[in-house]
Amino acid sequence: MSILIENLSKTFDSKIVLNHINLEVQTGYLVALLGPSGSGKSTLLRIIAGFEKPNEGCIWLSGKKSTHIKIQNRQLGFVFQDYALFPHLNVFENIAFGMSIRKYTYQTIKSRVQQLLQLIQLENQFNKYPFQLSGGQKQRVALARALAIEPKVLLLDEPFGALDIKVRKDLRLWLRNFHSEIPVTTLFVTHDQQEAMEIADEIVIFENGRIVQTGFAKELIEHPSTDFVKNFLDL
Repeated sequence: MSILIENLSKTFDSKIVLNHINLEVQTGYLVALLGPSGSGKSTLLRIIAGFEKPNEGCIWLSGKKSTHIKIQNRQLGFVFQDYALFPHLNVFENIAFGMSIRKYTYQTIKSRVQQLLQLIQLENQFNKYPFQLSGGQKQRVALARALAIEPKVLLLDEPFGALDIKVRKDLRLWLRNFHSEIPVTTLFVTHDQQEAMEIADEIVIFENGRIVQTGFAKELIEHPSTDFVKNFLDL
């Protein structure tokens, strides 16, 4: 699924959070939304997901105008920074949750969850509860749960932000390899320059609610468009 954002703006209590955003994401790309805290990255992600409504502008998903489509009809998977796993459900049940409420057959659920457990390398942990898992394991379960319903777009809101440095590095590599196996269109919010450089196919840099530059890592490093981009990337 491709994503097209046209002239999107959002204000909260008269404060401009997104200021006429235009962005195109190609099908199958892993794109990092990079910028300092408060620059509008997560707000854009939440608008694409349907959790927030823009004040103006349009969202197109695979060529279909989707600005006001209900969340459940957008074919999106969303992963939060704090995992948001259900503490009373085990790993298998957490991953199966979205399929269960959509009335998938038990055999379909079992087959899909087993496939995802292998993918996230937790096939022997299926009966454990969130409190028994490490932070990195919880994040992988959250990703598997988002993928279980086979979304066309995966939205990740600083998914590694609560983890220590070593776990973050391991999960960066894991996510990059994972995306190579399942190339679902992915938007990844981060304020970590190295994280964006290591993971993303393309990087979108935000400053004060605006997109100031978009490109591949090499382009941004060799041709920063503004002093802000140059300083933010420590060039």
